[in-house]
Amino acid sequence: MRTALLAGLLLLGGCVETRFESPPDLAIETCDARWKGVWVDTGDSPARGDDELAFVVDEACRFELLERPEKDGPLKPVHVPLNFLHDRGQHYLVVADDQLAGLVRLPAPHGIEPAPAKSFFLARYRIDGDRLEIDTVDDRRMARLVVDNTLDGTVDRSRNELHVFIRGDRARILDILRTQSVFGAKPATTLERRHRSLAAYERERASARAKAAR
Repeated sequence: MRTALLAGLLLLGGCVETRFESPPDLAIETCDARWKGVWVDTGDSPARGDDELAFVVDEACRFELLERPEKDGPLKPVHVPLNFLHDRGQHYLVVADDQLAGLVRLPAPHGIEPAPAKSFFLARYRIDGDRLEIDTVDDRRMARLVVDNTLDGTVDRSRNELHVFIRGDRARILDILRTQSVFGAKPATTLERRHRSLAAYERERASARAKAAR
């Protein structure tokens, strides 16, 4: 379930992905205090089958996905080191792929020789009160821009897989964010903050599962 949760949040490690050679040339912060609390998928996000998407950001701004290793088993918090960037009223998440070692099975970027020591995933987010929307990269659009030589990078496509790698230093990646339509038109993930404890959320989920089993 760990991979499914990460895929639901940032589309990491899936069969369709875009990685960037560098993070954008912005101040990288380890905390956005507006994220503090317990967040749960509203159900407006793309279908995930039986997977639940929830996470908690504690008072120390530690981000933890709430993994359920076994169906109907207890939740297990899994720390993911997210970073936050802000530019001209836009807000971004960035995570280096090497920081995900041990969390997901993540191969090196496809078609890059030699493989870089690290590459980066990006997402854009908006917070309006207790509602959080996360936009993921439009991978197919990025692929077209590479094929058209608008962007420097590589595209590796086979059957149902699409792997895009965007080259550029930090200044170039920031320019791409500012000048290209990098993200999808609609939020990939929508969550709401629950004004209750993690224990209360777990009781709520247990009650819902019990009703569904009847």
